[in-house]
Amino acid sequence: MAQKVRVRFAPSPTGPLHIGGVRTALFNYLFAKKNNGIFYVRIEDTDQTRFVPGAESYIFEALKWLGIEPDETIGKNEKFGPYRQSDRKHLYKEYALQLIHEGKAYYAFDTPDDLEALRKEAEANGTTFIYNHSIRETLKTSLNMEHDELEARLFNEDPYVIRFKTPVDETLIVNDIIRGEVKFNTSLLDDKVLFKSDGMPTYHLANIVDDHLQETSHVIRGEEWLPSLPLHYMLYRAFGWTAPEFAHLPLILKPVGNGKLSKRDGDKLGFPVFPLEWKSETGETASGYREKGYFPEAVVNFLALLGWNDGTDKEIYSLEELIESFDLSRVNKSGAKFDPEKNKWFNHQFLIHKEDKELAALFIPVLQEKGIEVTAEYAEKVIALVKERANFITDLYDLADFFFTAPTAYDAKALKNWKEDTADNLIRLSEVLNAIEDFSAKNVEKIVKDWITEKELPVGKIMQPFRISLVGEMKGPDVFEIAALLGKEETIKRIGKAVDTNR
Repeated sequence: MAQKVRVRFAPSPTGPLHIGGVRTALFNYLFAKKNNGIFYVRIEDTDQTRFVPGAESYIFEALKWLGIEPDETIGKNEKFGPYRQSDRKHLYKEYALQLIHEGKAYYAFDTPDDLEALRKEAEANGTTFIYNHSIRETLKTSLNMEHDELEARLFNEDPYVIRFKTPVDETLIVNDIIRGEVKFNTSLLDDKVLFKSDGMPTYHLANIVDDHLQETSHVIRGEEWLPSLPLHYMLYRAFGWTAPEFAHLPLILKPVGNGKLSKRDGDKLGFPVFPLEWKSETGETASGYREKGYFPEAVVNFLALLGWNDGTDKEIYSLEELIESFDLSRVNKSGAKFDPEKNKWFNHQFLIHKEDKELAALFIPVLQEKGIEVTAEYAEKVIALVKERANFITDLYDLADFFFTAPTAYDAKALKNWKEDTADNLIRLSEVLNAIEDFSAKNVEKIVKDWITEKELPVGKIMQPFRISLVGEMKGPDVFEIAALLGKEETIKRIGKAVDTNR
């Protein structure tokens, strides 16, 4: 019987959750749901020096906003708890000691100053210092100590670390779901630290122990963890455990130039790289997708297509459709370039396909902040006319401000077409409009156009000033739709004001 799919997202609470981390969480979530499995979140906070207050709650709030909440985590279905590594630190030492007893790890008592001196010596000789098989038996390690000396050092609580004893000159072949066979020569690897004398494990040991104890079936993580794969594979082997299947996701690349997407790219080009706004204790603020007006489902859709596609030209997916279509075999090996404009396009697509009623509920608070009170019905009608040109809810006001406040000034460029007879023409138009009983857009359009034809007037001489009167500039939807929504009284009132202002 195949092992039940259990995948995890294991962020470190060292600051706001980067959009690359969000994509990793999303791919894990989609894979779990596609395979009727479990998606769980484990907080990896073993490095207390990098811990940032508020980061953990930020991670969970971001996942909730995006609609990809875990099945198991801190305080939720804790079948394999605790789900915070600092609450699990009592577990790790026994595993580190097991490796020492089996000759697969060793104590190292080198001080930071010792290691810095070795690095400088290597640099002076034009080489790179690697703590590995070539020197480990010549340094201050348990590999070259008498038992009594080792016991004395441990009894005296001399600072130490426990390092993994990497096998010499072995070719490791590890299968990656996305990349196929990946080969590593162990002689080129250093002996990584697994455990520190302060009682805390390093990421590598804690990660492997937790993935085993929490029965992780697949490790789906970013490409930046590929160099850790040989150590993790060897640790599973050293413990005699079955390793999970690995899949390393491609990098998310800068929109311009080469390299991995960073916060600096967002600052420089004016787009968020975090799901939610982040305010640090020092007062630093980073913008978020939520606060910028992006819909969570648009962010999810956009991220899903950074490095994955289902082999079709389809671009718009609901979360349910993504789950149905998702397959790790369709994830690309090469990096995916982040396109801020495409990101906006996705938001636009979700906006225009939402019900006007739903958009009105989001738009009315924007109006209220500006001191504008309208009915939901009126807001819906306005939205229906302008939403095709909006990317965000906040765009709606810029596109439709004239529906809520009459123009107080008129665009100078548009007024170049305001001639000596324009005022008289608009007065006559007002008389025509005033006589109309059915002030629907279609009826107003028919009557006005029939009048223009009957009087043999140039269409532009009437329609452009008509729009300027209602809007203040040459923008907006169909002018008859504008007039119908404003109503007869307001339409005639605005024409009168435009005539008086521009005589």
